[in-house]
Amino acid sequence: MDELRPGDPARIGGHRLLGRLGAGGMGVVYLARTDAGALAALKVILPEYAGDEDFRTRFRRETEAARRVDSPWAVSVTGADTEAEQPWLATEFVPGPALSELIALRGPLPVRSVLVLGRLLARALAAVHAAGLVHRDVKPGNVLLTADGPRLIDFGIARAADATALTTTGLVVGTPGFLPPEQASGDGTGPAGDVFSLGCLLAYAATGRPPFGSGAVDALLYRTVHDAPDLDGIDDAALRGLLERCLAKDPATRPTATALDALIATKAPTGAGEAASAGAGERVPAGAGEATSARAGERVSAGAGAAWLPEDVVRIIADRSAALLALPGIDATVADTPAPPPPPAPGRRRFLLYAAGGAALLGAGAFAAVRLTGDRAEDRGGTDGAPGGHRWIIGVHADLTGPQEVAGRAQERGVRLAVDRVNSLADQPFRLAVKVLDDQGDTERSARVAEEFARDPEVLAVIGPTGDATTGAALAAYDEAVLPVLTVSALQIAFPARTNGSFFQAAPSYAALSLPVVQRLLRPGVERLGVLIDRAGGQSAYQAGYTANLMASSIATGATHPRVVPAGTTELAPVVADFLDQRCDALFYAGDPAGAARTARALAAADFTGPRLAQHTAMTAEFLAEAGPAAEGWEFIAPFTAASAPAAAAFVAAHRKRFNSQPAPWAAEAYDVTGLVARELAALADTATEAASGTPGPSPSGDGRPTRSALTAALAAARYDGVSRPYAFDGERQQLAGRDAHLYQVEDGRYRYLGPVPKPQS
Repeated sequence: MDELRPGDPARIGGHRLLGRLGAGGMGVVYLARTDAGALAALKVILPEYAGDEDFRTRFRRETEAARRVDSPWAVSVTGADTEAEQPWLATEFVPGPALSELIALRGPLPVRSVLVLGRLLARALAAVHAAGLVHRDVKPGNVLLTADGPRLIDFGIARAADATALTTTGLVVGTPGFLPPEQASGDGTGPAGDVFSLGCLLAYAATGRPPFGSGAVDALLYRTVHDAPDLDGIDDAALRGLLERCLAKDPATRPTATALDALIATKAPTGAGEAASAGAGERVPAGAGEATSARAGERVSAGAGAAWLPEDVVRIIADRSAALLALPGIDATVADTPAPPPPPAPGRRRFLLYAAGGAALLGAGAFAAVRLTGDRAEDRGGTDGAPGGHRWIIGVHADLTGPQEVAGRAQERGVRLAVDRVNSLADQPFRLAVKVLDDQGDTERSARVAEEFARDPEVLAVIGPTGDATTGAALAAYDEAVLPVLTVSALQIAFPARTNGSFFQAAPSYAALSLPVVQRLLRPGVERLGVLIDRAGGQSAYQAGYTANLMASSIATGATHPRVVPAGTTELAPVVADFLDQRCDALFYAGDPAGAARTARALAAADFTGPRLAQHTAMTAEFLAEAGPAAEGWEFIAPFTAASAPAAAAFVAAHRKRFNSQPAPWAAEAYDVTGLVARELAALADTATEAASGTPGPSPSGDGRPTRSALTAALAAARYDGVSRPYAFDGERQQLAGRDAHLYQVEDGRYRYLGPVPKPQS
């Protein structure tokens, strides 16, 4: 506990404030004592948010949710005033440490303690669900421990089970690593999601590590949706079986919280069941913070008793409780006085090492491949091969006549240039040809294109598809054929699960691009970041904005102010006014070009000159035309390089020579991955030659052509320096390793390339 600061009030709502238990971007939690002598944890909303009616409405919902939960294993509300000048909420005070703090301090708990913890928290969740609520943030930091059992806290993002997942004033939040897959993928969550989160929490308590690992937000959430939990080290069959049921990907197959309580009672090892269900006669420790004697009685009759934890843990809890309860002297009662103005905003935030925070894994599994018969996809021919040696084909799966035709045609040109370069080399044991199929930006046609490439035995690899949806629709056919496919412009954070690992996402995802976005915006002088998510931008906007909001709080101190607006919102001036009211001094817009232009005009009208940055998806001629002079100074983080980049000089010269034009975005990236494929094919051809002479190596096909599976394995292990960036793939998902991105700025009505996004120095 920290001492009160000079700007803190002395009393609030009949509570004398004793010290600070914690603080965040929106409020402060104090240790307080009522006039009757009872201790409470009192959350007070900061003055700058008290006047925000939307925020006050959310605070009312939190208070109402907490009041509706009736369980001895969830903290109870002891008082509240959501209509006060500074709204506040008081709950019973629990002096014990959080589960996260305890595990970090002493390591995993024994099986017996984990089972008791699970059973009592299952009872807390059963009460939450009986009240018609979903907690949505069950994690180790929201469970406090006492000698007589755990307490579930923080109903700040709880909502009614049938409520919508998003409002126009904020984001669905939770903690990556403890989110259920359905919540991580943007599909919303119900009571079964809380059970999944509880399973994550119990696995953490039993092993000392989250079951889906840690690290980058996008990787963590991808594993949550697609991978089995890491339960290594849990040797107790009963506990492992319970956790596997809680951590089922399908919400319908998880037990309810009430059923989990009963399951633990039947599967607990000797001693644990008694600790979890008997406990009669156990004394409730002094200072445990019971709100009423009735609740204390419930805990004695249904509680764990001191024997539920090892002795060293009980000592830690006792020491922590004693430290917190070493209260300052109590002055004479004084009348409530208005709170003085808040202290000045803190100084420049210090960058921290980026750790797991949160993104959103959205839309995963949304694009199932649909196999249809019908007209043959357009074949633009494989005519690039030269006489002599073997002729192997690289496919281009692109949108050439649909909504992303500019990107698709740029990628086709990049592939052809790379093939030209390979075929120009002397003594090459093979020649490459290019076969191009147009999916027209249509998912059904994309599936047919993939089947066409998969059936063609001469096609060894495919570059594309161009878009997120068309990529998702094509992957089943490519995976079944173990045909390597490398996309440079499909940036969805996750795609349908695959068996053979032949899909390579050779560009940073929307979520991964959020890290350079935040690094660029959190420059000196920026203290509060506004994040505007315009749903007109679809999944790419939501993923980028959601993850940027999580990353900002993960890598720096301070606050963000997120807003979500529905698709079709044409008047953004009130949203911009809200950002200015909240003292935002930088803004990230995630949405479409039209919305970016409206935002630019609204900011210009308000004379806002702070950093303004948008996704590359809004970096179009439409934005420049509609924003007009208001576009000046806007910056864009993009995964593609520019023709003016020094590293691209030779590529640009070749592009001008063949196509009589500057390369468009995505051409250099397609050129890079084609060069990578060609290099690995050459290495496999050398290996096959050695194998023919008796040296072991990958088995080629009957005509000496490397197999698709051998090429897939080679690409997975490859490292390659391209025009745009270095290329390597993580071994888990075969996504691009690294978050290299490029920075552009509008100057004199044109996009100017500023170079690679600088990496932070600390």
